[in-house]
Amino acid sequence: MAHGSHAVKRYTGIMDWLTTVDHKKIGILYLLAGGFFFLIGGLEAVLIRIQLWKPLNDFVSPDTFNQLITMHGTTMIFLAVMPVIFGLMNCIVPLQIGARDVAFPFLNALGFWTFFFGGVLLNVSWFLGGAPDAGWTSYVPLASTTFSDGPGVDYYVLGLQISGIGTLLGGINFLVTIINMRAPGMSFMRMPMFTWASFVTSMLILLAFPALTVGLVALMFDRIFEGNFFDPSAGGNIMLWEHIFWIFGHPEVYILILPAFGIISEVVTTFSRKRLFGYSSMVFATVLIGFLGFMVWAHHMFTSGLGPVANALFSIATMLIAVPTGIKVFNWLFTLWGGSIKFTAPMLFAIGFIPTFVMGGVTGVMLAAAPADYQYHDSYFVVAHFHYTIVGGLVSGLFAGVHYWWPKIFGRKLNETLGKTTFWFFIIGFHMTFLIQHFLGLLGMPRRIFTYLDGLGFNEMNLISTIGAMLMGIGVICFVINVFVTSAKPKHATNDPWEDGRTLEWAIASPAPEYNFAQLPLIRGYDAYWKEKREGNKEMQPAEPLGPIHMPSPSILPFFMSVGLFISGFGFIFHQYVVAGIGLAITLGCMFLRSVIEDHGYHIEPEEIQAKGV
Repeated sequence: MAHGSHAVKRYTGIMDWLTTVDHKKIGILYLLAGGFFFLIGGLEAVLIRIQLWKPLNDFVSPDTFNQLITMHGTTMIFLAVMPVIFGLMNCIVPLQIGARDVAFPFLNALGFWTFFFGGVLLNVSWFLGGAPDAGWTSYVPLASTTFSDGPGVDYYVLGLQISGIGTLLGGINFLVTIINMRAPGMSFMRMPMFTWASFVTSMLILLAFPALTVGLVALMFDRIFEGNFFDPSAGGNIMLWEHIFWIFGHPEVYILILPAFGIISEVVTTFSRKRLFGYSSMVFATVLIGFLGFMVWAHHMFTSGLGPVANALFSIATMLIAVPTGIKVFNWLFTLWGGSIKFTAPMLFAIGFIPTFVMGGVTGVMLAAAPADYQYHDSYFVVAHFHYTIVGGLVSGLFAGVHYWWPKIFGRKLNETLGKTTFWFFIIGFHMTFLIQHFLGLLGMPRRIFTYLDGLGFNEMNLISTIGAMLMGIGVICFVINVFVTSAKPKHATNDPWEDGRTLEWAIASPAPEYNFAQLPLIRGYDAYWKEKREGNKEMQPAEPLGPIHMPSPSILPFFMSVGLFISGFGFIFHQYVVAGIGLAITLGCMFLRSVIEDHGYHIEPEEIQAKGV
């Protein structure tokens, strides 16, 4: 298509969001969807804590409680924190590496819509036949038709398969983007830490998610087509599910926490006005965590009878992973040491993250000792441990990242007072909720029980835990208020609203124009923008002359492909195979259209860029 051709329809309003392939808009969609599911998962958590605030409570029934703990875990991990991570990666990584978009914009949109409709399918279960109730790990035989004969676990199996397609597509996309689309001069050892964390995370997604997919397909065949993968009476093996699930499940923990590590590295350097201490060791620690993350899955299975040799090997591997994590913690502390620290809302979350995550890591090393794990296993001690890493660590990191990059994504700074209020309610509520659960576990309170007897010594601790959960809820409400208050204000954020931005995203307008960079920047060192500012340059040096910019066309096909999968999911759950066939036909039809219709995209001319004054 000739330069200057604008044959492509450029939509406005709702159609713009349904058809967009712009990585920044898709990032915003991920943040909105993740925020929505986060509120649902949080509500489920509050209901769980209300049920447990006193002994012999009958606030919810035992069946409903099982559904709540299953949906809380599944929603939070797969539908809340994962999309927020993907939202930040979409909005920030292409800007940090000086790219105009991700490698595969169409695939990026498809990844979002499949994730979203998979999540919707999973949550519709509350209203149509009952939610899954076999725990977020969905262990067989509990997840078999013998013990869960309703459609609940089918929703889990199909919803996560559809959602997992989106995650896998996203992982592939970011790998290719970071390898192939870095600006001239940006070598791997000049990439910002958040980009490095996103890179290793994407590699983990590529290697770990297929294991989950295989397990879910096998469970689907057992439940819907009467297969025998996990039926011991027919030659199947229930231990197979545990292995498959945790071969995915433990790398998933690092898929979640590594981006948070990257965020903390960015926030701490910006608000300490210092270069990150030990950059190269941080990079190698990130890679090593990703590598070791695949070698520790059986520490979830110490009590399942693998034997002393396997237990010892996995115990040692689990303790080893503390070493690169410790390197990171000390590097953050050394970055803070002697820095000119600004206590902004993102910085508070980053500083709160460090000791909280260390506490979670220390209890992880305790659990890594196999003999001790026999005592801790399936008690509230384990619940406290993983919430310290995932909520105290990951969610604090995500709050830091969202507050930090909000002006870059939306053009408005979040209210600092409300941001700090969010932090204090959240961090105090968090420690009230989960610190005490370590002691509940040591006293012998098992996981996944819907009530407990009076006189066991659990009463006061459970009450404190519930009050803490309410405080965390108030913190989240403060954040939601902050979002609404801020969205009513005009977009007046400067390119570098924190004034100490070090990386490339702070060199362009807030929010970024659709093409990101009018001219690709020339990277002359680590902390590229800081280096230019230090040498007296107000903007990055261009690596190319101003010319027409090629842009991809918007497309409605990703949306309809995902709708097709959503329909087919319903068909399989309720054994209506004609409906399933119709849904798959819609998806395959869209794939066919994508294959035969040429998409040339369009060009933005230099005159347009100069007219916008960018």
